[in-house]
Amino acid sequence: MLPIQAHQSVTLQQVLSLAERCIHVADVGAAVLGEAASYQILIDHGLCTLSAFEPDAREIDELRQHLGDFAAVFPDALGDGREHTLYVCPKGLGMNSLLEPDPSKLGFFNLFPEWGRVEDTKQITTRRLDDFDELHPIDFLKMDVQGSELSILINGRTKLARCIAVQTEVSFITLYRDQPTFGDIDRELRRQGFIPHRFTAVKNWSISPTTRAGEPRNPFHQLLEADIVYIRDIIHLEAMDNEQIAKLAVLAHLVFDSPDLAVRCLLELQRRKVVEPNAIERFFGLPGKSLMSF
Repeated sequence: MLPIQAHQSVTLQQVLSLAERCIHVADVGAAVLGEAASYQILIDHGLCTLSAFEPDAREIDELRQHLGDFAAVFPDALGDGREHTLYVCPKGLGMNSLLEPDPSKLGFFNLFPEWGRVEDTKQITTRRLDDFDELHPIDFLKMDVQGSELSILINGRTKLARCIAVQTEVSFITLYRDQPTFGDIDRELRRQGFIPHRFTAVKNWSISPTTRAGEPRNPFHQLLEADIVYIRDIIHLEAMDNEQIAKLAVLAHLVFDSPDLAVRCLLELQRRKVVEPNAIERFFGLPGKSLMSF
């Protein structure tokens, strides 16, 4: 087994001859909640443009200040294009939803009855992702939208037709009425040509009223939700063009920490004679004959 460490002297961007800001990221539910975005490294390397969607007016000023002039910020709620009730919950907890919080589900867990307490309701008209004419096709979609994931995906199939990766929150125990489950999201993404790649986080939570060491946030084993990455089906590479494969290689290396996926992409680009025959050796510093030992 050989360790995989990229050479610092050559970047994957150079190996692939990628232009600056070549990857279009759409972040839906982009409020700043204290954690760095998974795609921040793309911003740092000058590899992406960003479209940020956040319908909570309380979060917009901070979001715009955080992103500066780099991103286009849309104060829109994405969905099916119809009017819905927005259930407004305490600020800063990421619980606002177009679906009504379910008291029985919230009460199953510690802390959530208060976090999911509805402080206000508003009637808002959602916009379909496919109706944003000003929006370029999306390469990487990230969602944290408290139950609207399936509606966004279904009503964004055209904008996502060339998308190479989706990172989304999925729920094992739903906290809102009529909220789609992990299985519902999985079926739609597979229908659009994606396959699951990795979980970036799995969240367990303690069942009320029991706590661990007196701290409700310390879980035992009950699954609540997870962040999962889906990628365009690389098993059937004939459905992907050179640009899509190159962008997926960048995401695999920089965002998903998946060198095996990056190598798979580079191998295909070598086969297609899009990159130099020694592209993998240049970047990873490994001889071609050792690739099967990864």
